[in-house]
Amino acid sequence: MSEQCKFKNYIWELPVRWCHWTNVLCIVVLSVTGFFIGTPFSFGRSASDFTMGWIRFIHFTAAYLFTVSVISRVIWSFIGNRYSGWKEFFPLATDKGRHKLIRMLRYYLLLDKDVPETVGHNPLATTAYILLFCIYSTMILTGFALYAEHAPGSPMHRALGFMYVMFSDQGMRLTHHFSMWLIVGFVINHIYSAWLMDIKEHGSEISSMFCGYKFTVKKED
Repeated sequence: MSEQCKFKNYIWELPVRWCHWTNVLCIVVLSVTGFFIGTPFSFGRSASDFTMGWIRFIHFTAAYLFTVSVISRVIWSFIGNRYSGWKEFFPLATDKGRHKLIRMLRYYLLLDKDVPETVGHNPLATTAYILLFCIYSTMILTGFALYAEHAPGSPMHRALGFMYVMFSDQGMRLTHHFSMWLIVGFVINHIYSAWLMDIKEHGSEISSMFCGYKFTVKKED
C-alpha cells in the first residue's frame, strides 16, 4: 500500500479492544491455573495449606470474567460499528465476501504475491473467529458444568443439566482440556498472522488493538 493512499481510520472501538485484551489475560490465567488443577500440588504438607484452593479461586474468577467478556463481545457485534458487526463474521453469505475470502486464501497458499487490503477483519480471519467462539462456548459450558458439580441441585447445576446428559464427567474434562489446546493453537496462528499483515499492509495491524486506529485505503476493495 503506497504512502499517498493511506488514511487513518478509527476501526476498533473501545469495547472491542477491552474484550480482546480481557480475553488475552483470561486465557493465560485460565491455562496456567488449569494445568495446576489438572495436576494438583502443594507448597507444604500442613493441613492448613490452601495452595490449590487459591488456584481454583483464581481459575473460577477468571472464568466468570472471560464469560462476561465473550458475551459482551457478542452483544457489541449487534450495536457496534460495521467493522465489529456480526455480518462481518459471515463472509460466505455474500458474493463480495466470498470473493475476498478466496483472494485472502490464495495469498496464504502462496498462489498470489500481493496481500488483499482489508479495512476491518479479513474474511478468512472472521471465518476462523466463528469457530473460535464455538470453542469458547464449549469451554464455558464444560467448565461451569464441572464447577456446578460441587452443588448438585443448585440453579447452575439444573440449568446445565443437558451437559450431564451429553457428556460423562471424564468426557467433559477431556473436552475442556482439548479445547484449551485448540485455543493455544489459534493464538499462535493469530499472533503470526497479525504480525504478517502488519508487515505486508503497513497498516498498524497490531497497534490498532491498542489505539483503535488503522492506516487503510479510503474505500474497501
